[in-house]
Amino acid sequence: MTTMSHPFRILIVDDQESHRKLGRAILPSPEFEVMEAQTGDEALSCIKDHEFDAVLLDKLMPGISGDEVCNRVRRDLDMPLLPLIIVTGTTANEDLESSLLAGANDFIRKPYAPMEMVARVRAAANNKRITDQLDNMESILFALARMVEAKDEITGDHCSRLEHMVVVFGKELGLSSQELLALRRGGVLHDIGKLGIPDSILLKKGPLDDKEWHIMRQHSTIGSHLCGGLKSMKLTLPIIRQHHERWDGGGYPDGLKGEEIQLLARVFQIVDIYDALVSERPYKKALSKDEVITIFEEEKQKGWRDPELVSIFLALLRNRPQDLLLPAQTKKDLGAQIFDDITATGVLNWGRGSQ
Repeated sequence: MTTMSHPFRILIVDDQESHRKLGRAILPSPEFEVMEAQTGDEALSCIKDHEFDAVLLDKLMPGISGDEVCNRVRRDLDMPLLPLIIVTGTTANEDLESSLLAGANDFIRKPYAPMEMVARVRAAANNKRITDQLDNMESILFALARMVEAKDEITGDHCSRLEHMVVVFGKELGLSSQELLALRRGGVLHDIGKLGIPDSILLKKGPLDDKEWHIMRQHSTIGSHLCGGLKSMKLTLPIIRQHHERWDGGGYPDGLKGEEIQLLARVFQIVDIYDALVSERPYKKALSKDEVITIFEEEKQKGWRDPELVSIFLALLRNRPQDLLLPAQTKKDLGAQIFDDITATGVLNWGRGSQ
């Protein structure tokens, strides 16, 4: 039985009432809470208006078939993670394949054993709950990271720019889709450890002294600890912890050298530095492309940055600088949307304008 605090919500869709009643009887309360729909149209309406942990769909129904419901749930309702289980009497491989192509996750063949149905539905619904929990935890982390960015009024859309540019650079390097996703996450989460840095240091207008720098440099280790409990962050953690390491070993927090620094961290670092150079700050003007190129070439000669990655990035900057510009219409990540909802309440003023 689920360890969750409330029952699994299941939708049974079948044009025959006897089959719906049988499904309801097999899925016992209080573990399952069952709703019914007798047509595909009714099912789509229910799925749109209610949250379900799994849907049991008869394959052959008058009007909209179970396969078509799957297709519309994935395409029109944009629900890629909702478990859709086709209940069917067919054994033809081509019929099963058509359901998979339409978006079904699993099959239960008629006549089915009650224990099999319970086991399959429970497994699908439990996976959905776990996925939802993971998504919620990631969203909270993203929202917290945006709050850190919002404290610093001078950074603007730093995270959004990084998200865009690291993907452009990553594609130039031929990185995988999972690596690109890790880079995107790093664009938002790389400085989340600043949550643990006192505002007196984080927001200080003048230069930091040695003691303050020692505290500030802890943000990368704090951030990696904050995100370390999520398996989905496995590829992102080195970005968070290592984006201030240096090719010659002179960085922090671990003094890593050369390829001891993970590739994604080295890739991210170059883009992070680039954004800092081309962005205006109270203490500096935004640098031109030629000035940025000169600085990168100097740091490459000093041994501070991965020379191969710097060369590839500078070729991109020279030949296609427009690709690095953040598009005007950029879809916000979920964390940014959550943060916008929070700030709309007026709760987050960071002490500005209220004192």
